Amino acid sequence: MPTYLPDTTLAQGSGNAHDPTGAIIPPIYLATTFLRPPAGDSAHCWSYSRYGYPGLEQIEATLKELEAAADCRLFSSGMSAMTAVVMALRPGDHCVFPIDMYHGLRAWLKQCSAHWGIRISHVDMTNLNEVCANIIPGETRFVWAETPSNPHWHIYDLTSLAEIAHGAGAKLVVDNTVATPILTRPITFGADIVVHSATKYLNGHSDVLAGAALTAKIDAFWERVTFNRDYHGGILGQFQSALLMRGMRTLHLRVARSCQSAMTLAHALTHHPRIKAVFYPGLPTHPGHALASHQMAGAFGGMFSAVVEGGANAAEQVLARTRVWKPATSLGGVESLIERREAIEGPNSHVDPGLLRFSVGIEAVSDLIDDLFTALDSSNVR
Repeated sequence: MPTYLPDTTLAQGSGNAHDPTGAIIPPIYLATTFLRPPAGDSAHCWSYSRYGYPGLEQIEATLKELEAAADCRLFSSGMSAMTAVVMALRPGDHCVFPIDMYHGLRAWLKQCSAHWGIRISHVDMTNLNEVCANIIPGETRFVWAETPSNPHWHIYDLTSLAEIAHGAGAKLVVDNTVATPILTRPITFGADIVVHSATKYLNGHSDVLAGAALTAKIDAFWERVTFNRDYHGGILGQFQSALLMRGMRTLHLRVARSCQSAMTLAHALTHHPRIKAVFYPGLPTHPGHALASHQMAGAFGGMFSAVVEGGANAAEQVLARTRVWKPATSLGGVESLIERREAIEGPNSHVDPGLLRFSVGIEAVSDLIDDLFTALDSSNVR
């Protein structure tokens, strides 16, 4: 079992250069352009902030260490990072995605992949035979896994998926937003590319849009991902970068607290008469529990979902009655959020209408339980 959770020093930005003034917290450089050195001077210098700026390297280096990666690029959002990876494919390329995944990327793929000449297969990624059956030899360029998956929190076998992808000459790309490198380091299981919506746990305060992509090795594909960021203008801004670094300093504390509370909440909800099902990989009844125990670092994440008896109307009543839980989209912040997922995903959603998705923050777990159970008990749709 991995033991990442206690490893807290890296998130402080250790090993990176300190500001020459001696400031503990690096300053924000707002410059968009920089003086160039004399011709022939080979010293590293900044040129234009669309390519990089002071302060960016520290957080990229920190995240690179956390993910055991060879290189890292920060983006202006998680979607920017993810689409930069997809757009590094060539027209005619094929890739395999899970059915259960972040709906924003799935919607983008449906709308845009054909315009780029990229072919997509969506599969049940818990079924390795189905993954293999959808590989097109010589044409599949990557397999994309998101584990735990959103919003059913399936656990995908990264080692086996890497073997399948590599056997076909393809890459394994892993969305590690939910697990974070505190719980899972996909590259150590064979992944080639890791992506994050850094808006979520990495920042942790619901005040920054950010994304990240990392690679196990620097190659021609990675160079195209980097080109896409630099020339599509997708770099993270200076102020947002500083806020992201600030948030990452408490990453391990927030993730540990959220995981602990999520486990308590998931267990409690399995006994509530208004709940039909609870999806959380920390529960022994979860189909991916054993795999999660192997692949995650002694904890199972701060996200879970539950299906309310009575469908959409009953779930909406629960939303209307919570006070500590905030009815809002997103995840990974210090505040606890709740949403009816089908309403967010729209008419093409494959989610049960009564499914509520929970992002557990850092509030007292007793308050979260009392608030949720009060809302469940006071709703009158059966």
